Amino acid sequence: MAAVLKDLSHLPAPAAVQQLHHYAYKARDAEETRHFYEDILGLPLYHIIQSDYVPSTGEYCPYTHFFFRLQDGSFIAFFDLGDDVKPLPSPNTPLWVNHISFRVNTVQDLENTKTRLQAHGIEVLGVTDHHIFKSIYFFDPNGIRLELTAQLADAAQMHKDSTVAHQRLSDWTARKEQWRKERAAGNAAHALKPPTNDRPEFAPGKA
Repeated sequence: MAAVLKDLSHLPAPAAVQQLHHYAYKARDAEETRHFYEDILGLPLYHIIQSDYVPSTGEYCPYTHFFFRLQDGSFIAFFDLGDDVKPLPSPNTPLWVNHISFRVNTVQDLENTKTRLQAHGIEVLGVTDHHIFKSIYFFDPNGIRLELTAQLADAAQMHKDSTVAHQRLSDWTARKEQWRKERAAGNAAHALKPPTNDRPEFAPGKA
């Protein structure tokens, strides 16, 4: 781990992060993955890198690295390592937690994509109402959970939510610190629950 500087006052300002460049994941098979993203979801295959060595680490691991382009110029990318092995999910994380969400224009786009996916034998959850957006959920051939999202809330509503986000997170952090102390003392057997439930309609017995 790199040494942490004691005096941080002279550090340069954070870079202005403009947008997502790409996500990258392991793929079982490049053509299987291309068919899903290009033929079914409509993301064009845009770039391929092939090499025997990993540029960042220098280790030997031959790969084909391939990119699909979204309309905003960002990418989702994959590595085919030539082993025909599907990546494994995280053993300590529920399958619904880690996912990528792509934005579409309308709820009708969600419905249309759901129809396309189901016609190819792909199981789809939703349309799910999250209040500020609606979504559908499904898995790609590599076991990666994907979400397509149609935004409902306008900029004014999102800005209003942003004005309380730090306070809500601070409250959660304070409660979690107390929970850690209780757990260390053997007095917390379960994971910490949030103090509020923003989605009561999903509680058991709610229609």
